[in-house]
Amino acid sequence: MNNPRLASRYAKSLITLAAEQNQVDAVCADMKWITKICKSNPDFVNVLRSPVIKPSAKQNILQSITNNRVCALTSAFIKLLVIKARETNLPEIATTYIDQFNELRNIHKVKITTADPITPEMQNAIMANVKAAAAPGQTFEVETEVNNELIGGFLLETGGILVDASILRDLKDIQKQFMNNDYLHKIR
Repeated sequence: MNNPRLASRYAKSLITLAAEQNQVDAVCADMKWITKICKSNPDFVNVLRSPVIKPSAKQNILQSITNNRVCALTSAFIKLLVIKARETNLPEIATTYIDQFNELRNIHKVKITTADPITPEMQNAIMANVKAAAAPGQTFEVETEVNNELIGGFLLETGGILVDASILRDLKDIQKQFMNNDYLHKIR
């Protein structure tokens, strides 16, 4: 069901309409909320993508979930998606809208992955280095994740760049050095 072209067109139309109505930020908040629901509840996405469930039932389900939680523009947009049989693409459209909003506002995503939950002080220290290396006027949206396999250190992803300062990477580098060591082969 992944159709980035369709998602991009619908998101662009929505952001254009939201800009005309001065509701870009409100719609973005709604799209973030919808994305959060889609990530945390796979059953919701399965309902959207089910060919067995009738569009009227999907409309009722979406209405009951979003009632008084999203702005009128977002609600009307979701109704339009159901009418056009594009509700299966709602998760992708929401994500694409957020990406286009971030591009419009010059907001860059930064993802920090650590072995243990990151402290606010450590996050601020890492972000101070990121901001120092960035162009002036850029703002950042930080997402954190925990991955126990890293053992320690962190992974930092932003703008297609990955900085791996993890102990796992250090251990793998040492392992490669031992595997490529000429002296090791002579001992055997």
